[in-house]
Amino acid sequence: MPEDNIDHINFDDLNRRAISAPLVSHLYTADPSAHVFNGRIYIYPSHDVDGGEAFDDLGGHFCMEDYHVFSMDKPGGEVTDHGTALHVNDVPWAEKQMWAPDAAEKDGKYYLFFPAKGYDGIFKIGVAISDSPTGPFVPQPEAIKGSFSIDPAVFKDDDGAYYLYFGGIWGGQLQRWRTGIFNGDQPESPLAHLPENNEPALCAKVARLTGNLMELAESLRDVVILDEAGNPLVQGDHDRRFFEAAWLHKYRGKYYFSYSTGDTHFLCYAIGESPYGPFRYAGRILNPVVGWTSHHSIAEFEGKWYLFYHDSSLSRGITHLRSMKMTEIEYDENGFIKTLDPYGPETNF
Repeated sequence: MPEDNIDHINFDDLNRRAISAPLVSHLYTADPSAHVFNGRIYIYPSHDVDGGEAFDDLGGHFCMEDYHVFSMDKPGGEVTDHGTALHVNDVPWAEKQMWAPDAAEKDGKYYLFFPAKGYDGIFKIGVAISDSPTGPFVPQPEAIKGSFSIDPAVFKDDDGAYYLYFGGIWGGQLQRWRTGIFNGDQPESPLAHLPENNEPALCAKVARLTGNLMELAESLRDVVILDEAGNPLVQGDHDRRFFEAAWLHKYRGKYYFSYSTGDTHFLCYAIGESPYGPFRYAGRILNPVVGWTSHHSIAEFEGKWYLFYHDSSLSRGITHLRSMKMTEIEYDENGFIKTLDPYGPETNF
């Protein structure tokens, strides 16, 4: 939601009705990726700062330059800020825009996956390693070979295999990789290189990772989302098609692929039988929040499931100054997620 459309919002009333409050208020945090390591909740968000850039549809106003790690012993518990875990100046190949990260653990090592723009202006995905879930993380000298775009998310399956998901259109550049080679034409337009509205929508990408979690073990595949008739969603289906913020979790043996629709501001999900998909569209997790983007994660803690997300309520609607939140989610008897209204059922943006 652009900032010129928020003048009608009463933020005091909105925050009173909100289903959750910001987890921290001493800095702005967004895109929270949550994991439970050793019985404790760890959250890996991006860190919003005001870089002085004007709002644009390519995300140039999201000027993030470092990552903090947060933790809590239980939902509702005190949140600890463990400080800076990685800064863009520590990453040899990265110039700017350390956007939404994720983390994974294997054999006592912790891996931070993050996107950043290289000095060539192209987003790639890097990985950094630590002996602690809170960092500091030491980055690899190069980005993951074969990676591109934004929003990495790592899923560990029951058999011990790890999968990397990523991708985001418009400023995330996914549309510029349609041929497998970056297309730098018309860099000023977020709508350049998109499919036509009646063509299949662009998909997030997925590949299994190698045993050291630092390389792709196979060729990338499309994460295809199907409609009720079994056909891939089309690009013009803005209320359901993938835009960014891929996430995967497993519930009762099914794979739930969740994501943001971007310019229509929904968090949606689809269900499949494999981490590769295809996934059949199943509904909305969260209706629109204040702030242009929705970006989330889903984690289980002591038998309950929680949605981690963000909005711009603390900054009173400034889209690039967001705050992470969390709330419990519920499934119905058929395994469908009950849709949440972030400020109550009568809110309409």
